[in-house]
Amino acid sequence: MRILAIDPAIRNTGFAVVEGDHRSQRALDFNIISLPQKLPQSEALAAIRSGLSNTIAKWEPDEVAVEGIIYVQSHRTAISMGAARAAALIAAADHGLNVYEYAPRKIKQAVVGKGGADKQQVAFMVRALLGLEETPPHDAADALAIALAHLFASDPLRQAALPRTQV
Repeated sequence: MRILAIDPAIRNTGFAVVEGDHRSQRALDFNIISLPQKLPQSEALAAIRSGLSNTIAKWEPDEVAVEGIIYVQSHRTAISMGAARAAALIAAADHGLNVYEYAPRKIKQAVVGKGGADKQQVAFMVRALLGLEETPPHDAADALAIALAHLFASDPLRQAALPRTQV
């Protein structure tokens, strides 16, 4: 199975394409769609949708996995994160792909072993699990972790601990 995983954010959307199953995985591509602060939000959202659409066309994933909504204290942050997430979901819908979401704590628990892991721990474990030569940038590492969590969720022994919700 080939998964496109997305860690949506208005200025730095991480994405990863990972192939495999719950026993064996390999990273095919990962990166960050980085957008300048001066770019208007509407243009940033269009760039996220376009960048992810191009990635989908190139890699032809079977499914998409995204991080679920997280609690934030700022309404402005919540709105911009929701908008970036919507751009990602629309890109997937444009290509007829099923989208699944995972809670951030469940992703960290699946990859690191504890739900309160920090970004450095996630990046280190992603590098180790996928046999990468270098530690990926945090937003790309988060996307790789989402992909791994999605693939791990297909393991009958992990399904109860890693519930997935279709969006």
